Amino acid sequence: MNEQEQQQIVERLRKRFEKAAGSMMGAPVSARAPVEGHHSPAEEHQGALHSFVDAGASRFGVRADQPEWYSFSACDLAPPLARMIDHTALKPDTTQEQVRALCEEARTYCFASVCVNPCNVRLAADLLAGSPVAVCTVVGFPFGASTTEIKAAEADCAVRDGATEVDMVMNVGFMKSGLYDQVEADIRAVVEAARQAGRHRSRFGTAVIVKVILETALLTDEEKVIASVLSRNAGADFVKTSTGFAKGGATASDIALMRRAVGPDMGVKASGGVRTKEDAETMIAHGATRIGASASVAILKGAKSASDY
Repeated sequence: MNEQEQQQIVERLRKRFEKAAGSMMGAPVSARAPVEGHHSPAEEHQGALHSFVDAGASRFGVRADQPEWYSFSACDLAPPLARMIDHTALKPDTTQEQVRALCEEARTYCFASVCVNPCNVRLAADLLAGSPVAVCTVVGFPFGASTTEIKAAEADCAVRDGATEVDMVMNVGFMKSGLYDQVEADIRAVVEAARQAGRHRSRFGTAVIVKVILETALLTDEEKVIASVLSRNAGADFVKTSTGFAKGGATASDIALMRRAVGPDMGVKASGGVRTKEDAETMIAHGATRIGASASVAILKGAKSASDY
């Protein structure tokens, strides 16, 4: 474990212990004045944590029987890379058993989401209920050539079934035809349908993230920039490189180009062909904030996967 990884563990634990100390003393940490010559419980915990990590500890046990003191989630201490990965199974022959295994792996490794076909959203939502792992699905997949009305209805249904993230495929044919107004309207319709469904799904509303798959392998650089800007203008949260079913997947140069096009505040997802930890780190270095992969476990373990997505 290097010094940076040690500091990440200590910092995440420190924040949780500060919260716990505030609960035990009946006031938030920020409301308590320090006493000269004494260390706060949070500071004492932090010093202890540094000592343990310096001595070689890489795991910590906390009491699960006092949730009012310790509001810990296992995912709070997961590697940052894990929390950037959409663990994906989108092949047409994906079985229910494989979806169950996907969700179990997502819980174990604390991935950001599982990404499944719409027919598997309810199953995934049931399996991941109460976990920090989101349920992502696809709309207009894999060609993006469905009518806008069908895409919007598909998004509405998916969110009502339990999805909180929707990856829609842009209408690539319209994009190549220069029908930019129609491309933007298509994206906006899905964004609005997904968010409206989220508002209806629970009393307080459900935040729904929409990502737009550009299918970059089929676009020129100019088209990639235009598509990224149209996605941003339509209110989407992310632009995404690929479905994984076209002739090419994510490239570092495409990620960098998309990042420049959308600016610093919009998400960029690299998907298609990310099979190793080095691949993922390269994409992140060029501006990706989310990774779509079926080789997620291998990526975290530093192994190479034979997966073709």
